[in-house]
Amino acid sequence: MSEINSSHSDHLALHRAADLQDNLLAATNDLERLQSLLDESHQALQAGFFGALRMLRDLRDAEPLHGNQLDPACEHLVRAVKALQFQDLATQLIAHTSRRLRNCAERLARDTFGGDEDGEVVVEDVPLRPNPVTQSEMDTGLVELF
Repeated sequence: MSEINSSHSDHLALHRAADLQDNLLAATNDLERLQSLLDESHQALQAGFFGALRMLRDLRDAEPLHGNQLDPACEHLVRAVKALQFQDLATQLIAHTSRRLRNCAERLARDTFGGDEDGEVVVEDVPLRPNPVTQSEMDTGLVELF
C-alpha cells in the first residue's frame, strides 16, 4: 500500500512540476508579447521625434523666432525623451526577467524530469544581478540615450 501512495505522490509531484514549468514558460511568452508592444511604442516615439524636428525646422525657416514659439515643440520632445527612457528601462527589465524565468523552468525540468533521449537538460546561468534597472522614476535627462 505504501508503494502505491509513493507512486501516486511521485506522479502528483511530476504533474505539479510540469504545470509550474508551463506557467513559467507562459509568463516568459507574455513578456515577449509585452516587448513587442514596447517596440511598437518605440516606433511611434520615433515618429514623434521626427514630427517635432519638422516643426522646429518649419518655425526656423518661416521667420525670426519670437518669445515662446518653440515651447510646443520642446514639450513634444520632453515627452518623447521620457517615453524613450521608459522603453529602454522596460526592455532591459523584460529581457532580464525572461532569462530568470527560463532559468527556473530549465532547472525545474532538469531536477524533476532529468535527461531525455538527447541527454541532460542544459540550464543557462541565472543572471547575477537581481535587477538590471535601478531607477524607480524618470525625469528627462536622467538616463543617457545612446
